Amino acid sequence: MPLSSPDLSEVKAIVFDVFGTVVDWRGSIIRELEAVGARLGITRDWGSLADRWRDGYYQGTKDVLAGKRDWATADVMHLERLELLKTEFDLSALGQSEIEELNRAWHRLTPWSDSVAGLTRLKQKFIIGTLSNGNNGLLVHMAKNAGLPWDVIMGGENFASYKPSPKVYLGAVELLGYQPHEVMVAAAHLTDLGNAHQNGLRTAFIPRPLEFGGSDSTSEMVAELAHDAGDHIDLIATDFLDLANQLEA
Repeated sequence: MPLSSPDLSEVKAIVFDVFGTVVDWRGSIIRELEAVGARLGITRDWGSLADRWRDGYYQGTKDVLAGKRDWATADVMHLERLELLKTEFDLSALGQSEIEELNRAWHRLTPWSDSVAGLTRLKQKFIIGTLSNGNNGLLVHMAKNAGLPWDVIMGGENFASYKPSPKVYLGAVELLGYQPHEVMVAAAHLTDLGNAHQNGLRTAFIPRPLEFGGSDSTSEMVAELAHDAGDHIDLIATDFLDLANQLEA
């Protein structure tokens, strides 16, 4: 729902956060880990492992931005953390080639049920693409596997930086050949949208209450956010199909 009837008529491109917004990273990773466990005949707290795995990558991006480590892709940082977690969660039965294959689970993440249909509609009116901290190879393979109809893939390595650096938001605008107000960021994370707004981009919030498990309370989240949202959110949509409806795509 539009919050204050913003003029979005000049929006020409929509770029999407991917992990959590377009794809169910946590559910997908847990399923991959469960399959490994079933094959090895072991049981672990797969949800905790998935969260710890993801946290390692997130911390890695912050360390890059803080100058605490050299540039590295999401694939590299995921692998580094998985090798540490292999010991912690006693996955010693996995050889190196199996660990590397498991790390490619991030290339096989499953989209939310509305993602492909909603993106396909939005693509008819707008340039659509990724604006993710994932590396390009990961994002390309994910798109191919999941049928995500991107016009353009943009990841952290395009700008040798990571969100929330302005280099990423404004770099995407420059690559597309537009002005900031002509590009909208769609994300399930308010901090991402706040940073996009600070750099002059338009913003759309798509709640994904199932990202970390739990119940689907989208309608309640939308109602609460519509009441309390700040000026850094231009509209709230329940999913990508609702986003297409609101943008008349």
